[in-house]
Parts: sequence; C-alpha cells; structure tokens
Amino acid sequence: MRSSGRLATAHRILIRCPNWLGDVVMATPGLRAIRAANPDARIVAQLPSALIPLLEGNQVCNEIWPIEPRSAGFTALRSEARRVADASFDLGIIIPESISSALRMRWGSVRHIVGFARDPIRRQLLHEVVPAPDSWGRRRLVSRERFVVNLMGALGAPTEDLTLDLHVTKREQDDLDRVMASRGPGSGERVRERRVVFAPGASFGDSKCWPAEYYAELADRFAERGDQVIVLGGPGEGALLEAVKRAMKSTPIILDAVLDLGGLKALLRSARLLVANDAGTRHVAAAFGTPSVIFLGPTSLEKTADNLDAVEVVEGDHDCRPCYQRRCPIDHRCLRSLSVDEADAAAFRVLDRVSRQSVVSQSEFGTGVNP
Repeated sequence: MRSSGRLATAHRILIRCPNWLGDVVMATPGLRAIRAANPDARIVAQLPSALIPLLEGNQVCNEIWPIEPRSAGFTALRSEARRVADASFDLGIIIPESISSALRMRWGSVRHIVGFARDPIRRQLLHEVVPAPDSWGRRRLVSRERFVVNLMGALGAPTEDLTLDLHVTKREQDDLDRVMASRGPGSGERVRERRVVFAPGASFGDSKCWPAEYYAELADRFAERGDQVIVLGGPGEGALLEAVKRAMKSTPIILDAVLDLGGLKALLRSARLLVANDAGTRHVAAAFGTPSVIFLGPTSLEKTADNLDAVEVVEGDHDCRPCYQRRCPIDHRCLRSLSVDEADAAAFRVLDRVSRQSVVSQSEFGTGVNP
C-alpha cells in the first residue's frame, strides 16, 4: 500500500532512527527526503541519547529526542510514551525493524505508524507495512542509504539523493579546539591541514580490526612525513590505543574517549585523512568528504556501497569472507594479510584522487571567493 498523500499532509512527524552510529549517518539522506516532501511539518527524530550529537546542527529536524534504554525501567518508558502521546504525532516512521520500536510508538498513540516488517508480531503493530528489499540479511545487495530512502519513498518522498548529511556547530568546533590545545599545538590552520586520524577500534568486535602493530607502523610513516598523527578511540578502547602507541617510534596524540560525537564530527571534518576499520567512524568521515582508507575483513561493501568517492577500500580475497562474525575462529587472515605497504599506497591513491577532484571542481565552478 502506498500512502501518497499522508506524508504531504502530516503536521507532526516522529522518526525513530537507528541505534548504531554508522546506521544513523547512513539514514540522513532519508531524513532529508522527508523534509523535502513536507517542508512545513514539525519533524522530531528519536535516537539513543549518546548519538544525539550526530544530528546537532542539522537542517531537517525541529527537535531531537532521546530514546530511553530498555534498562531504564517501567517509569522511564511510561514517561517517554506520555511525551510522545502529548505531542499528538500524525505520522510515525520507524527505521529499525525491531518489535520494541513499533511497540513504543503504539504506546505513544502515534496516529499512523509505518515501517518494514518481517516479523508477524511487528506487522500487527504497524498501521502500514512497506515491502522490504528482497535481498536481506547477510547477502543484502541494497545499501543502507538506499534501504532507508526506499522506506521514505514509499510515503512519497524523493529517492534520488543519497548524499550523507552531517553538520558541525560552533560549540562542537570550539570543544575540539580546546581538547587539541590541551594536547599541544592543535587548532592552527597549518596543523589542521596535516591532521591524520587513525581509528583502530570497532565496537562490532575484534574481527573487524586491522592489527594494532600495523596501525603503529603506518602511523609512524605519516609522522615521518610531517603529519600530525592522532590515534582515536571510544569507550573501552584505551588498551588498544596504548598498544598502538607502544608499538610506535614517534609520539602520537591519543584521544581516548575524550570527544563526544560532536567533537568527533569536528575532528573528522578537519582531518586530511582517516585510516579506520569498517566501523561507524568511517561514515562520519564520508559525510564530510574526508579522504579515508578503510580495511574490510569479515564484512563487505554490499551494505555500504554508496558515498565512496573519497574512500579507498583495502581488502583481500579469501574464501572465508565475508563471514560477519565478531570473533575470528581461525587466524584472522582476512585482515592480517593486508600489509602496511598496501595501506600506505591506498592512502596516496585516495589523497591524490580527492586532490584532483578538488582542482577540477574549482576550475569548473570557481573558488567561491569574491574579488
């Protein structure tokens, strides 16, 4: 069923966003499509509180509300449902496919709830079920951006633009500058131009991680060339960052869970290059067009095949991949076989390609500087 007029006439729209960093970034084209289809609606995005900074500064949502974790207890969940009910939403769009996300919208008395549904229980909780892509799960051939935009398109939103959409507020940039200044020279323009960020972790599991000693050797090469090397990690990754630091000959700047996602956005927007595993950080960099080298081991590009103009993927050909396992049951050959030389060459390729694209863009459209 296609609700061609419901989106255009809705006054209050609630969008339940994904639970993971990268998935939220890849959902931004879909959020933008909803705003394009209904410029005057009040749009509220719901997502985990830790991810809210990702959407700060966006031009799509009027408000961003936190989702209470399941562990918050009945009183907190009831309060959340009351807040949703008091807002009298005409339309609720659910991006995750969980039963709980649909149940919460029901508790909030959202008038018309739309989403994908494969589970029969969830199907009963939705007012309108949108057919999901045929290829799903491990072998899904639809990118996450396309997956979300297709959901919005079923409501009449435009589906052509898959460009990622993040913004950095002045406060977020100021916060980053303070953090970098506390670790030495870090806010000057000349330093920013040579800022290379290494993100050796992955919340998914160790199977996604290129070896720490490889990161260390590559980081040393950039330090020798005069780059400012930053080793970045999130909560629980302190030991991994220390392992990289111990294996390095040079001294990097270590950012161990000191930045919230607003600071992360500002850092990656200012970086010359990101070197990372297949984790959420790579999607933040892609949203700003920051050149990136990404290592693929247990995963593939099937789910993230869009927005790769400034990305160089390093991967090997092994019968066991992609396996999508959090822990490698054998010898982690998919990533250990990827050499530092390969990664270094990939970095040169993507930096050269993005530089050439920038020159072409400036020659075609000008620099945007008034005479």
